[in-house]
Amino acid sequence: MSSTLLLASASPRRRELLQRVGLVLEVRPADVDETPLEGEPPEVYVARLARAKAAAARSRPDEWILAADTTVTLDGQILGKAESPEEAAKMLRWLSGKTHQVVTAFALTGERDGQPVVREGTVSSDVTFIELDAATLADYVASGEWRGKAGAYAIQGIGAALVAGVGGSVTNVIGLPLVEVLAALRDAGGPVPRFAAGTPA
Repeated sequence: MSSTLLLASASPRRRELLQRVGLVLEVRPADVDETPLEGEPPEVYVARLARAKAAAARSRPDEWILAADTTVTLDGQILGKAESPEEAAKMLRWLSGKTHQVVTAFALTGERDGQPVVREGTVSSDVTFIELDAATLADYVASGEWRGKAGAYAIQGIGAALVAGVGGSVTNVIGLPLVEVLAALRDAGGPVPRFAAGTPA
């Protein structure tokens, strides 16, 4: 059995979370169409993309592959990645003073005793934003941190100053529910973390 976990994601945050706990990684980003289907619920959307990314990254049946997808949702609406400062400001105004959900789905595939193994999970966390005044919102948008981030913010960065509270998994909000992923790896018989070989914060 390979001790290397293939991460089907270009996300530096997911890579850092997994390397922090001592997993040996190979990064092989998967290119899939991330357009939501009409009327697709957020949980179904991220699960579909996680499965598609895992399948797209596979080159051998015995590889252990982890793929994930994260979205921000408010009132059942999917908030993707803003394409412009104006779109980022619009998203942030909508999140201001409210509690929204961050939903991540992951798909783990591999092989044990010659048989395919699949483990999947979806985790949702509640994130409550402070009330954003016009100056704070403009200042955050000017930072550029919103680029490439679902919901136009990054809780692990400057965006932490916008968050009044988190209910549930914090690593899920960053992009990968670490506890649940490690439990799936153990249950599936995949690569295991080695905390002593990890990278402390």
